[in-house]
Amino acid sequence: MTREERHTIILDQLMKKDSILVTDLASILNVTSVTIRKDLTELEMQGKLYRSHGRAILIDPFTSNRSVNEKERLCQEEKMSIGYEAAQLITVDDSILIASGTTLHNFARCIRPKHRLTVMTASTAVAQILSQNEEMDIIQLGGTLRHSSQSVVGDYSKMMLSEFSVSKLFLGVDGIDFEFGITTTDMREARLNKAMMESAQKTIVLADSSKFGKRGFAKIANLEDIDIIITDEHIKEADALRVEELGIKLIIANINTQLNNK
Repeated sequence: MTREERHTIILDQLMKKDSILVTDLASILNVTSVTIRKDLTELEMQGKLYRSHGRAILIDPFTSNRSVNEKERLCQEEKMSIGYEAAQLITVDDSILIASGTTLHNFARCIRPKHRLTVMTASTAVAQILSQNEEMDIIQLGGTLRHSSQSVVGDYSKMMLSEFSVSKLFLGVDGIDFEFGITTTDMREARLNKAMMESAQKTIVLADSSKFGKRGFAKIANLEDIDIIITDEHIKEADALRVEELGIKLIIANINTQLNNK
């Protein structure tokens, strides 16, 4: 078997599984682990995979900190469909907490309560969107403004949260990793998100399918601490099965459903 043929098989395996152990590849290809490591090094240099702790991963799992304006342009239809599904979870007796992130901006645009609704948020952008609706009582958390996410962070935000209890937290994340948990790119934001989870009876994560297999710099929580994940229809079957195996309710948003309800 040629080197090029091995590379093709390695990438085919990764397309099916997202990640695979060096020892498993050596067994599949009937070569030594040394040969596999050389192959993986070449493929990593070509930008086709990422190596980590004795395994190969299809993409670099580490996500970078992008500005909110840049994020707004990514996965727009998916984020709107996720936001629509999330809005359907709001009930009459709810008081809700909304974290920060562009998926949550779309969620805010989909909220059309038929009853009085109290909303607390760390996001100045979310507060601005919701301010157009007089049926909502909006509580803006205070703190230090984080310009890249148009949201507040810091000890003052956490102190405010300690005085409240809400029924549902709607949380955006930068990464969902089945081993490491849910993450964000900013340590201060991660700490605030943890405090939000402590103030909420139920945590609902809104994340498009590109977030699966990614890690941000700062961990928010383990996946087992999440009650519901809402994502789009492009989620890989293997990822969907792993979410459900953890006992997390998975809601898959359909883009066409949202478009038909505009």
